[in-house]
Amino acid sequence: MGHHNRGTMAASDQFDEMHDADGNVRHAYSGYQEWFADQDGAFLKRKHRDAEQAFRRTGITFNVYGEDEAEERLIPFDMVPRIIDAGEWRRLTRGIEQRVSALNAFMHDLYHRQEIIRAGRVPERLFRNNAAWLPNMVGFTPPGGVYTHIVGIDLVRTGPDEFFVLEDNARTPSGVSYMLENRETMMAMFPELFMRVPVETVSNYPRRLARSLAACAPDCTEGKPVIAVLTPGIFNSAYFEHAFLADQMGAELVEGSDLRVVGGRVQMRTTAGYKPVDVIYRRVDDEFLDPLTFNPDSVLGVPGIMDVYRAGRVTIANAPGTGVCDDKAIYSFMPEIVEFYTGEKPLLPNVETWRCAEEESLKYVLDNLSELVVKEVHGSGGYGMLIGPTASKREIADFRDKLKARPENYIAQPTLSLSTCPIYTKQGLAPRHVDLRPFVLVSPDNVDITPGGLTRVALKKGSLVVNSSQGGGTKDTWVLKD
Repeated sequence: MGHHNRGTMAASDQFDEMHDADGNVRHAYSGYQEWFADQDGAFLKRKHRDAEQAFRRTGITFNVYGEDEAEERLIPFDMVPRIIDAGEWRRLTRGIEQRVSALNAFMHDLYHRQEIIRAGRVPERLFRNNAAWLPNMVGFTPPGGVYTHIVGIDLVRTGPDEFFVLEDNARTPSGVSYMLENRETMMAMFPELFMRVPVETVSNYPRRLARSLAACAPDCTEGKPVIAVLTPGIFNSAYFEHAFLADQMGAELVEGSDLRVVGGRVQMRTTAGYKPVDVIYRRVDDEFLDPLTFNPDSVLGVPGIMDVYRAGRVTIANAPGTGVCDDKAIYSFMPEIVEFYTGEKPLLPNVETWRCAEEESLKYVLDNLSELVVKEVHGSGGYGMLIGPTASKREIADFRDKLKARPENYIAQPTLSLSTCPIYTKQGLAPRHVDLRPFVLVSPDNVDITPGGLTRVALKKGSLVVNSSQGGGTKDTWVLKD
């Protein structure tokens, strides 16, 4: 690990995805810019208002965790697309395929022979004290050998050809409904724009998802696989997405109480009695999945589902126990993991990461707290983290104590100079920081990446936090056709 200082970068060092250093519009944005220049300002202002109203009407909200009244908040939508050209996208997809294949191989190894640990490439402590590692998955291989059927890989960009993976969402990546809604909104608002600029489609994602899940059905399936989306119910913050995807896939939307184990199969209650389900796309966490195996108080799951699963008679996507991969300490070993299972160097690098569990790294982090981003190993959603450059002396001092008390609980990374894309403001276009979550579908012999994804944008000027829970918004993401 190179221990060098990277302070916060001056705005001029940030890679602007639309304009080069001389202010010229980059190739990817040229078609959009020509269209934009032709538009009347009043027309654009009106469209900006329409978009806000449309999003209020559809009511895609999400729940802000960690707040007492758990209010529903609307995620703002920005109408300037984030545009990626075909060549860049091809390079990205190769890197994503490599990483996702390695993740699946790693999961299989962790629950079987643990070669990577024997080879000394990854320390055993990583999963020995990891709550997401499930002993009852040991020695069992899911149907088709797939662990992570749906993956969201979070990417950030710092330069023309510099993309880094920020995190892997292998448990239950959310946000795909925004990718689809954002595109639908744009096509409804600016149909003529899509005539001028050839953009790859994302709207067939639900069909691709259904096809990918069906390809993972267990051997006992008769005829066309029956797919169900298992939701915790209407009070869940992502319920809209669960209902939306089930509807678009032509799958059944079920809650735990609609399913039961009958005759060694998971079956769903219908008006004509019970009918077997082959594939369950579950949006319920591991610990609530089966009250007989995990949390006995859970009313969200299906008693006995793990026995049916281990008998190979139902597919659960994503597999229980995949949450291990969302761990930020495991993330820090991804370069070794990719190389171990693919025999190749990673095409998509990690962000440089200091593991505070290691003495030398901890010392470096404590000495440089004001310049680093420190994250909890099991944390998510931007809570429990320190952003050094924007933190007060008091916050830094408090965090220093936490770090010293439980160093193994944290990793640290440099403050990245995230790339910017323009957003629409009353004063015209203004640059804001963005990240990207492409959605990846894995079946036994295919890795399918939808050409687009969820672009999250920090709406506050200068802010690096794109998390929707922290006031970020979203944009339509365009991958140009060749």
